[in-house]
Parts: sequence; C-alpha cells; structure tokens
Amino acid sequence: MEWMDQVKPEALDWLLEKNDGEPAIRYLALRDLVGQTGQDAEMREAYNAALQTGAVAQILTQQAPEGFWVKPGPGYYPKYTSIVWTLSLLAQLGMKADVGPIRKASEYLLEHARGSYGGFSMSATPGGAIHCLQGNLCAALCDLGMGDDARLQKAAEWMACSVTNDPYTDMEGTSAPIRYYRIGISGPGFLCSANDHQPCAWGAVKVALALSKIPQASRSPAMKKAINACVDFLLSVDPATADYPHPYAPKASTSWFKFGFPVFYITDVLQILEALLGLGLNGDTRLKNAVDFVCSKQDAQGRWPMEYSYNGKMLVDFEEKKTPSKWVTLRALRVIKRYYAS
Repeated sequence: MEWMDQVKPEALDWLLEKNDGEPAIRYLALRDLVGQTGQDAEMREAYNAALQTGAVAQILTQQAPEGFWVKPGPGYYPKYTSIVWTLSLLAQLGMKADVGPIRKASEYLLEHARGSYGGFSMSATPGGAIHCLQGNLCAALCDLGMGDDARLQKAAEWMACSVTNDPYTDMEGTSAPIRYYRIGISGPGFLCSANDHQPCAWGAVKVALALSKIPQASRSPAMKKAINACVDFLLSVDPATADYPHPYAPKASTSWFKFGFPVFYITDVLQILEALLGLGLNGDTRLKNAVDFVCSKQDAQGRWPMEYSYNGKMLVDFEEKKTPSKWVTLRALRVIKRYYAS
C-alpha cells in the first residue's frame, strides 16, 4: 500500500513551503519524505538556509567558544538548555557535524559526558548512567555524523552491554563485567531506579532508537543481542497501549499518547514506532494498531497538533500547543512512510 494513501497530500505541501521562518522543516521533508539527497541543490539550499535563520541559527549564536551551552561539564544540567539537550535538539533539526560549531559541540560532549568506562552519564561517573540518556546521545551523535568516532562506538557498546550484561571492553582494551548501581541503571534488561528497578520502556525506546542508527555491518554481538531485547520488550505488549511496567501509577503515563517536538527523555507511541521501524519492522502487523493510532490524530488537512511542548525551557521555542504542528506532522509522516514501505 502506498503511504500517501494514508495521509492528505496537502500536508506534504505544507511542510515543503518556503519562507515560513524555519527552513529546517523543509530540508527534512525534502530528505525524508521526498527522498532527495545531498546531490540535490534544493535540499542543500534548505540546509544552508537553516544555518542562517530559524531555530538552528538562534541556538548557534548562544554557544560558548569551548563548544558547550550555558554551563561547562557533563552537560545534563541545567535542563533543557545545556549541551546534552541542545545537541540532541540540533540532531532532531537535521544538522550535521560538518558544521564547525556543531563539530566542536560533538567533540566537547564526547570528552565531558562519558564515565570512566566509556558510556554516557549524567555526571560523567559510572553511577550517573541511565538508559534514556545513553540512547538519546548515541542516537543524536549518529545522526550528526559522528558514527566513525571510536569514543561514540565504545559508548554504544557499553550501552548495549548494560542491557545484555555481557562483559564490556573499555577504550584501553580491558574487559570487565558490567556493574549496576542502586541509582540509574540497576540491572540488565532496562532495569532503572527511576522506574522502581523495573524495566523502563522510555529507556528501551531510546536504546532501540540509537541502535537502529548503527549500520548492520558495524553492530557487535552485544548490540545484536540488545536489539533483540529491545524488540522483545517493546512488543511484549501492543505498542498502541504502551502498557509497560509503571509501578508508580495505576496506568500508563498519558505522555505516551501526546505527540510533540522535540523529544527528550519523555517519549511517546510515535517514537516507539520510529525506533522499531528503524530496526526494520516496516509492515509488521504487531505495529498496525500503533500506526492506526498515529493516523487517527491527523485533522481534516492531514496535520498533527502539538500536544506537548518544552517552550520556555529551551534556548528556542517551537510552535504553540494545541495548534497544527509542522514538526509533529513531519514525525508522523516519516513513520507512516516507513511502515508502508515495501
């Protein structure tokens, strides 16, 4: 079935509009929905425009000379203006580390946000590791084009081993068992202290998303095992229900069912699909209810609303809640296209 049969054609036209003040949307729509490549002048023009105007340009003007934003160090705090969140945002805006300031930020993060074992951490210490942070940063740096960096490869390997409990080999070539803590990642299989030491689906989605961005030929045995663990866990329930372990509440968080932009550690049904489709599950009938749920949210013009927002908390703002959102519509159309891809 053609993916455009599921959506309104005017929605794509809306995303491709010029001169709306946010050329990054047009760039990503040309790349991900139209299928243009870096060889296409139209797409290159939109990318270059995004560096000059809109959210990307606003973010880059606020960067410190050393490469961070707001505060030096591991960059988890302050939320949501420090380097962890801002670099993740730039990746979601489609930017690449071939741009000097973004390369500097990527290098800074790799040097300051990893623990002694090589994995990403809130505090650059072993006890500060959490699945959502690891997945978000590995995914962002892959999207930014840093996949060949040995530090990122080691961070992704530690992330996989923290899921599977396989021994991990550090940057110096020393192999050792994965250690778990009562804070952060507290055991294999997505156990997290923030979820009362039960498997955290938000974390599983982020790990799956990150691993989906690593080329199959570059995936280690631990990564392949972690991918299987992600798929098994996320498909252990119907993703449309998001009925994963939620010990602190009688039912699943409503955040699962509200779509927004950008996506940080909180996640949604749409990102479950982004992650699983990235791992090659296009057309899988176990995802059909979730895809139908996504489709049900479009309005008569084929647009999706902004249902949650970090406006007022980031370095820049995006659209308004409860109004049609180009960013959410882009996310939804990408998922629908991939699901129905042959």
